[in-house]
Amino acid sequence: MRIKIYSLAVILLLATLITACKNSLEEVVYSDVTSSNYNYDNPNSAIGIVYANMRNMFGHQNYYMLQETTSDELVMPANASGWDDGGIYKHMHLHTYNSEDPQLNGMFNSFYSGIINANRIIEQVESGVIVPPSGVSKETLTSEIRIARAFYYWLVCDNFGNAPLVTGTADKTLPNTASRKDIYNFVVTEINASLPALSESLDKSMYGRFNKWAAKALLANVYLNAQVYSGETKWAECLAQCNDIIGKYSLEANYADIFKSQNENSPEIIFAIPFDQTLAQGFFPEMYSWHGALKGKKNMQATPWGSGSAMGVSQFIDTYSPNDERLGDTWLIGPQFAVDGSPLLGSYDQAGKPLNFTKNLPNGLFTGESEGYRMNKFEVQLNAMQNLNNDFPFFRYGQVLMMKAECLLRTGDAGQAATLVSQVRARAFKKNPAEAPVTAAALQQNSVYKFGYVENYNIVNAGDQSTIQYGKFLDELGYEFAWEGFRRRDDIRFGVYTKKSWLSHKPLGEDKILFPIPQPALNSNPNLKQNPGY
Repeated sequence: MRIKIYSLAVILLLATLITACKNSLEEVVYSDVTSSNYNYDNPNSAIGIVYANMRNMFGHQNYYMLQETTSDELVMPANASGWDDGGIYKHMHLHTYNSEDPQLNGMFNSFYSGIINANRIIEQVESGVIVPPSGVSKETLTSEIRIARAFYYWLVCDNFGNAPLVTGTADKTLPNTASRKDIYNFVVTEINASLPALSESLDKSMYGRFNKWAAKALLANVYLNAQVYSGETKWAECLAQCNDIIGKYSLEANYADIFKSQNENSPEIIFAIPFDQTLAQGFFPEMYSWHGALKGKKNMQATPWGSGSAMGVSQFIDTYSPNDERLGDTWLIGPQFAVDGSPLLGSYDQAGKPLNFTKNLPNGLFTGESEGYRMNKFEVQLNAMQNLNNDFPFFRYGQVLMMKAECLLRTGDAGQAATLVSQVRARAFKKNPAEAPVTAAALQQNSVYKFGYVENYNIVNAGDQSTIQYGKFLDELGYEFAWEGFRRRDDIRFGVYTKKSWLSHKPLGEDKILFPIPQPALNSNPNLKQNPGY
């Protein structure tokens, strides 16, 4: 994206001076610029650090890939070019993750860095250190940051469940562990309390920030998964939030346009994490998914790492209709060519041979250099640098429609649900429009996913084959949202995550729904308790 929201120079200065989060949740200052001597003349720049911190979550060893590679959608196997790194990626696929895996520590610290900064800024707005801009009330600015803090706590609740709940900076004692339900209740209460004061603006001044509609999208997501978090369903509450958003945004005419390098004007994006290849770095999925030879595909200034690793689970790929245009819009498939049309060649087990990405994987642990469909969802521009310009559409209108459809499906209105799903599907079947509509009966059928444990390209142990309620709807979520960080959450909600087998993954029990609290956090705070099963 071309940055246009805040005074970016100030935001980037703040981002580089961010007070790091000790695992004890105390602040460590790495600069002479501190909260006591910084000039907060530009309030938008002062709050920018809370949003800038979100970019840290999108590397290959943080939140983003943990949501994908622990699911039945993506895998990051080793290969002849490397990609073992002590087994940390296979731990995610096998669900043998432990408290010392660096991805979990990175995710934990990313969440709590955002929370700590939000706590500080809320207090500074309330005390008058940060003065709201003209025309914006103190309540509106405070409410926006409370929503951002709730966003981080939602991710804490979703991933770690039982964790510290810290809402201020005055108490210097080490925090205790709050229950998952307590954190869920806090998130719901905070969002509902903050909604009335939020901006309803849809203009660029609120792009990449929480206006009322982005906050409602957040709340809808929390309610969608409420049974997982609290044991109580909240379908009606989720539906109400979706209905409030519907009509404020619209579906992009072309699916691929949502994910282009310059996607900040998409009518579909409700809340984005803005990225820029030089000024707001942190988004580089091509670097860990693409083969190094693909540098020539786009005359890239950077070389993707080795033969790449992040790829589609073949059983997931098999669920697509061949006429679904999202298949090619999402996955890099088949022979690969340079900008000048010449074939790109392998370098390892396929050295000197034309690079041809094939679907089937022998297992989820070690693959050949050209095996596995790779990332094609986010556009890689000609002459791209390592970091991409694409803004990440964290909440978008297509998801709101699908959340509404799920609520209707689960509460007995499968007909209206089918209408909404068909609406979302329509743009993916432009060449075969007759295939776009789905029926109410179809959405209530089992998934077409062929679950089972794979060895040498074949399913050798089917494992649990029980019917997935509304499994065909789960399939639809997969087609629409692959590579968008939803799949782990969807797998859990539909009962797949801890029951089914795929590739080299076998279920290891309900405890795996939550990640372990990272060991560095436990070591620095004896008040914290590890999640069950670890």
